[in-house]
Amino acid sequence: MGFRFGYGFDIYYLLLVVPALILSIIAQIRVKTVYSKMAKRMNTRRLTGAQAAAAVLRHYGISDVRIERVGGKLTDHFDPKTGVIRLSEGVYDSCSVAAVGIAAHEAGHAAQHAEGYAPIRIRNSIVPVCNIASWVGIPLAFVGYYFSIDPLIWVGLALYSVIMVFHLVTLPTEINASSRALSVIREDGLVNSDEEYKDAKKMLTAAAMTYVAALATSLASLLRLLLIFTGRRRN
Repeated sequence: MGFRFGYGFDIYYLLLVVPALILSIIAQIRVKTVYSKMAKRMNTRRLTGAQAAAAVLRHYGISDVRIERVGGKLTDHFDPKTGVIRLSEGVYDSCSVAAVGIAAHEAGHAAQHAEGYAPIRIRNSIVPVCNIASWVGIPLAFVGYYFSIDPLIWVGLALYSVIMVFHLVTLPTEINASSRALSVIREDGLVNSDEEYKDAKKMLTAAAMTYVAALATSLASLLRLLLIFTGRRRN
C-alpha cells in the first residue's frame, strides 16, 4: 500500500516529510531562543552590529558595500544586486553578542560575492529558475501523470529538484559566511573574551541548523514525490 490520490494514507509523507518538518520547527525555535538570549548579552567592546559588519568589510578590503538599517526582526541579509548589507533594527545599533555575530555573518556574504565564491554564484544564478519551479514543477508533474505523459512528469520533477539544489548550495554558503565571520571576530578582536566568541558562535550555529532543516525538508519532499510517481507507474 502507500500513497493514494484523493484517498488512503500517505505513508511517504509520514515517514519522510513529517520528520523533516519537525526538524525545521525545532531549528526555528532554537534560533529564536538563542537569539533572545544572546541579544541580552552585550559585548564588552560595545561594538554595534553595523560597526562589526564594517570591520569585516575592512578585513577583506571591501569598500563598495553599504550598510543600511532595515525593519523587522532577523531580517538581516546581503543584497548582491545593490551591494548593500541590510541589518535589522535589533542588530544595526545593538551592542549585543548576537548583533556582532549576525552582522559579521552578512558581511561574510559580501566577502564571498567579492571573491566570486562558487556556491553563492550558483545559488544566485538559479534563483530565477527556483521561482518558476516553485509554481509549475509539481502541477506539471501531476498533469503529466493524469494524461499519462511520462516525459512531462520528469520535466516537472526536474524543475522541482532545482529547489533542492538551491538548498544544497545554500548550506555551504551559509556555513562559509559564518566561518569567515567567526575568523574575523577572533583575529581582529571584535569581542574581548572567549566567552563572547563562543556566544557569537552559538548564535551562528543555531542559524545554520535552519538551513540544514530546509535542505532536509526539500530533499524529503522530492524523494516522496519520486516514490509516489514511480510507484504509481508500476501499478
